[in-house]
Amino acid sequence: MISRVADHLFWLGRYLERAESAARVGLVTRNLALDGELDPRSAWQPAVIVSGEEEAFRARHGDDAFADGEKVQHWLTWEETNLSSLRRTVAAARDNARSIREVLSLETWEAVNELFLWMEGAGRATFREDRHGFYRNIRQASQLSLGVIHGTMLHDDAFDFILLGVMLERAGQTSRILDVHHHALANLLQAHQAVEVSLWLALLRACSGFEPFMKRFQGEPSAATVARFLVLDARFPRSVNHCLHVAGKKLSRVRSADADLRGHSLTRLRALESWVVDEARPHIDGGRLHDLLTRVVDETHGICDELGRELFGYPAAEAEGAAGQ
Repeated sequence: MISRVADHLFWLGRYLERAESAARVGLVTRNLALDGELDPRSAWQPAVIVSGEEEAFRARHGDDAFADGEKVQHWLTWEETNLSSLRRTVAAARDNARSIREVLSLETWEAVNELFLWMEGAGRATFREDRHGFYRNIRQASQLSLGVIHGTMLHDDAFDFILLGVMLERAGQTSRILDVHHHALANLLQAHQAVEVSLWLALLRACSGFEPFMKRFQGEPSAATVARFLVLDARFPRSVNHCLHVAGKKLSRVRSADADLRGHSLTRLRALESWVVDEARPHIDGGRLHDLLTRVVDETHGICDELGRELFGYPAAEAEGAAGQ
């Protein structure tokens, strides 16, 4: 497989996963804000931070706008200058799919293209009239696209590159959501003891982990149990541990031996997985969850940079900025 095709496959997976994660965060944050237990800024600012656009949003709208749910939602959904907006993310997924149309199954292309066309057409009216339905449709359409990939494509190199992108993006997204929301909620709990359980459940829902968590622990969520579940539970498909493990398997299948001459992405990925398994519990119990998650986010970003040099043909200078394309 030529590097250009592999690059498009990898980013197709990342953008589909990013769109689904952003839709879940938007849906959960909106429901949390409507509960009325938190002030608007406490509900909406973490959603902007998770997207990585806090400074850009502040520069565009001012600091007070973090309390304006409509401005935040428009920024995270439609803002053309925001590279992480849902509109830009869905469009990027479609552009990557269109560039490698001959590699994808017909059903995969149709699913991705239909999501884009709905977003540009009926999705705008749905956003105005049924915000809950809008986020739900984006989430379901993204999940449908990934499901179609699983069910209609050969499980060959093309499939592995897509899943590699999905899993690395998912590991980073779970870490970001847990880090930002865990920090924000921990600061609020002293003033909002009565809503502690609902806050942790909202965090689980933001990671699609509410039902799996309840089946696993069968009790009230706490900071420690939620963090351990989202980081370590190998049976939960969005846990950091599970994502890194699957990403390692996919990378080992598509990465040739001569890639060692250009970088060490597989070695770094396996080392990160082992470090998470060995260090997650001590970090969580010792109150150092932020350090753990920051390392996961930074190292995942670095691994993607290495992949750009090793497999996708990026020059060294370009690889450093590849994660933002």
